[in-house]
Amino acid sequence: MTSSVRKVFQSVASRQQMFRMFDRHGQRPDRHDGDGTPLYAGEWFEIAEAAHDYMFEVLPPLWIRCSMFAMREFLTGSVTSVFFALRIDGAIRYFHGYCDLSDKASVEAMRVAIVERESRPLCAMTCQERLEHIWSITADDYRGYAGSRWPAEARGKRTVLIYGGKEGSFLKLLDDLTDDEIAAKLPVQLRYRPITFAT
Repeated sequence: MTSSVRKVFQSVASRQQMFRMFDRHGQRPDRHDGDGTPLYAGEWFEIAEAAHDYMFEVLPPLWIRCSMFAMREFLTGSVTSVFFALRIDGAIRYFHGYCDLSDKASVEAMRVAIVERESRPLCAMTCQERLEHIWSITADDYRGYAGSRWPAEARGKRTVLIYGGKEGSFLKLLDDLTDDEIAAKLPVQLRYRPITFAT
């Protein structure tokens, strides 16, 4: 996975969902050995005002700039949580994003990306947004990473458990899900949204 700015959850995350998504990659095999920066940097999702305000009061922020603040504790390397209160289409909305602070432009790039994405019609989703949402909502027991039993080129990639009807359940690479499998994994309210291409 790259460090591009990407939306990883559709709709406003509840407090429980927010805390769960703070470490969406907690099961990765190299958690204590490798650098998780590419996995986390650039991820963002919408949160409620109460969650935003709660996180502001947890610890003194590392910094505050206009409608943004950064958490003092870093998740991995130079990646930390940045919280945004942004006016979009006349309403203030709240977001959490992971920014790599070693890149001085990362916070502003994320702010611009969020505003641009949320100013588009919300009914459309990119294929990558669908896969990220599936990963975000799948319980840890039903998602993981391809291990030593997988072909070498698949090892370390994300997997999800698929119900295959008469074939039973089996693991499949997240990126290899078919359109029907994606639709089956998405909540009903997101299942029939049109696909749009990332710009």
